[in-house]
Amino acid sequence: MTTAGSAGWGIAYTSFANWEEAPNAPIFMLDQSPIGPGYRAAPQVYYFAPQKLWYLIYQGGDPLYSTTKNLADPRSWTAPQPFYPTIPASVKDAKGNVYWLDFWNICDDKKCYLFFTDDHGSFFRAETPLERFPQGFSEPVVVMKEEKPEDLFEASNTYKIAGTNQYLTLIEAMGPGGRYFRAWKADRLDGTWQPIPGASMNMFAGAGNVKFNGRIWSEGVSHGELIRDGVDQTLSIDPCQPLRFLYQGLDLEKGKAYEYIELPYRLGLITATAPNAISELCKK
Repeated sequence: MTTAGSAGWGIAYTSFANWEEAPNAPIFMLDQSPIGPGYRAAPQVYYFAPQKLWYLIYQGGDPLYSTTKNLADPRSWTAPQPFYPTIPASVKDAKGNVYWLDFWNICDDKKCYLFFTDDHGSFFRAETPLERFPQGFSEPVVVMKEEKPEDLFEASNTYKIAGTNQYLTLIEAMGPGGRYFRAWKADRLDGTWQPIPGASMNMFAGAGNVKFNGRIWSEGVSHGELIRDGVDQTLSIDPCQPLRFLYQGLDLEKGKAYEYIELPYRLGLITATAPNAISELCKK
């Protein structure tokens, strides 16, 4: 998870057997591991089966990774390593300013892909052969672009839909009801992403379709991940099971002003309760 406080942005680890145990699970700050202190945010974790290693992907300005053989030991992560030896030209503007964040890895049987956004309406992809990972990533290219930055903002996450030849990408956007996720499908990771039909702005989850037990504690749906049906680099989700999405919800105190780093985010878990474009792909 990402942490925020007076010392800046960081990442942390927790573990529990059941969601009910999450509020009381101990949290380990990963700056106490070889990852070390400094700006860290937006982590992603998966098991890279070809190397029998767990990978932790995160941003430290540039895309970074650490590895471990033992996910249960948060002190065992290696020191940060960059994916790129120098910053690619395609993520710089004419003045040399760099725009890339919220990095995401997913692999098929031949290549590994690095997806990310720029907070300016662009969604990027880079790739490397499976056997060269984590080295050899190509110059990033723009695969989707929106005129309004708020319509294609940040926090992309991409999955293989198990039992199909389809992939799903979710990207965070901003609207009147707060942040929300939009959804696209493609038949290959380097293919063309098509909006999933069924909702305005191909919305996946947001204030307009999330219901609460009790008070509405979250303004919108921000930075999240689907619960996968495995742990490896293919990042598969099961369309025959109700989709579950872990996200950060903004629990604002009415009338209070916040600095960005002070925003009171809480973790929430939402579950799909009605048929949707993903569940329709179930072959059972």
